[in-house]
Amino acid sequence: MTVFDAPTVIRTKRDGGVLSDDAIDWVIDAYTHDRVADAQMSALLMAIFLRGMTTAEIARWTAAMVDSGERLDFRDLRRGGKPLALVDKHSTGGVGDKITIPLVPVIMACGAAVPQAAGRGLGHTGGTLDKLEAIPGFTAEISKVQIRQQLCDLGAAIFAAGELAPADRKIYALRDVTGTTESLPLIASSVMSKKIAEGTRALVLDCKVGSGAFLATEAESRELARTMVDLGTEHGLLTRALLTDMEAPLGRTVGNGVEVVESLEVLAGGGPDDVVELTLALAREMLDAAGVDGVDPAQTLRDGSAMDRFRALVAAQGGDVSMLFAEALPIGAHSETVTATRGGTMGDIDAMAVGLAVWRLGAGRSEPGQRVQAGAGMRVHRKPGEPVAAGEPLFTLYSDTPERFPAALAELDGGWSVGDAPPVTRPLIIARIT
Repeated sequence: MTVFDAPTVIRTKRDGGVLSDDAIDWVIDAYTHDRVADAQMSALLMAIFLRGMTTAEIARWTAAMVDSGERLDFRDLRRGGKPLALVDKHSTGGVGDKITIPLVPVIMACGAAVPQAAGRGLGHTGGTLDKLEAIPGFTAEISKVQIRQQLCDLGAAIFAAGELAPADRKIYALRDVTGTTESLPLIASSVMSKKIAEGTRALVLDCKVGSGAFLATEAESRELARTMVDLGTEHGLLTRALLTDMEAPLGRTVGNGVEVVESLEVLAGGGPDDVVELTLALAREMLDAAGVDGVDPAQTLRDGSAMDRFRALVAAQGGDVSMLFAEALPIGAHSETVTATRGGTMGDIDAMAVGLAVWRLGAGRSEPGQRVQAGAGMRVHRKPGEPVAAGEPLFTLYSDTPERFPAALAELDGGWSVGDAPPVTRPLIIARIT
C-alpha cells in the first residue's frame, strides 16, 4: 500500500506530473479531515492552476469530492402519485448574474422541482446565497427533512451544500482567496461534485463567455462546458449546457440586495430584457430536460404565478416576505455616482471591471468566511448602445464603508466608454452543448 504525503503530491503536480487515482483519493480525504493544511492545499491548487489536469484526473478529483460526503436521493418523492420532475441549473459565475432568483420560481410554477445546492461569491462573481441572504430572515441552512418537504409541497429548495461534497466546500473557500478560481479542472470538479451529490435528475449549465467569465476565451468555455456535460453523463445525470455572453454585466444591477430588487422586477413581469431572455432560455432547457412540456415559462411572469412561488419559497426558508420590495431591501448607506463627461452612445462595459469594483465595495470576500455587505453594489444606468447626455449618471456605487470608494472607482476606471457610434451587438445565447 502506497503511503502518501502532501509535499510529494504537491511536487508531482508542480513538476507537471499526473496524479494517480490513489493520490487524488488520499489528498481529498486527508484535506477534508484536516490532515492536510490549508497552506498545503493552497500550494496544490496553484500547481493545478498552472499545470492543469488530464481528463482522467478531473474525473477522479470530482468523484473523490462527491465521495467526501453524503449523496441526497429524492427518487422516492411523489406529487400527485407521479415522481417529481427534478431539474437544476448552475452558472459558472458572472457579473450581475442573478438568474437563479427569478428562474427557480418560474420552474416551480411550471410544475417541475428544483433541488438547488447553491454557493457563495467566488472571486469577482456574486453568489446566490449571498444575494438571497440580503432578504431579512432568509436562511439556506435547512435540514434534509425540510428540503424533501419543500420539494414535494412547493417545488424547490435552495440550500447550502452542508455535508454534500464537504471537500469542495473547503477547497471553494480557498480558491476564492488564493487566486486559483480561473482553473478549468477546479471549476468543473467543483460544480459537478455538488450537482452529482445533490440528487437532481437533470442539470442545465450556464457557461459564461467573455471578460466577466472565469475562463477568458470562448474555446476555453466550450471545453469547460464539454467537460462538465461529460462528467454529468458519466454519473448518470442528464446534463446540457448553454454558452452565454458575459462581456458586459447582466442586467442593470451588480451586488447583493440590488440584484434581489432587480429579480423582483423580472418576477413582476418587467426587468431588463437580457435578464428576462436568459431566464426564459434556461427555463425552456430545464423543462425540456425534466420532461415537462405544454407549458410556457413566460406566462408565469405575466400572470404572477412565478412571483407567488418565490414568496412561498422565501417564507418557507424564514424570509420576511413583507420586505420584498425595493425600499425594504438593504442598500449601502453611502453612494458615489459616475457621470458622463460628454454626450453620445454608451460603449462596451467591461464586466470584469464592474465585478472587481463591486467586490471592492464589500460585496465579496478577501479572506475565508468573511461576511459580505448586503447593501454593497452598483447600479448601471446606461447599457451598451443606449444614448447618453453629458452630465447624466452612468453608474451609482453603494457601500456601508465609504473608504472603499476610491479603490472601487479605480477598478471601474477604463472599464467603460462613451462614443459616437454604438458598440457591436453580441448574441446573449452563443451555443448549446449536449
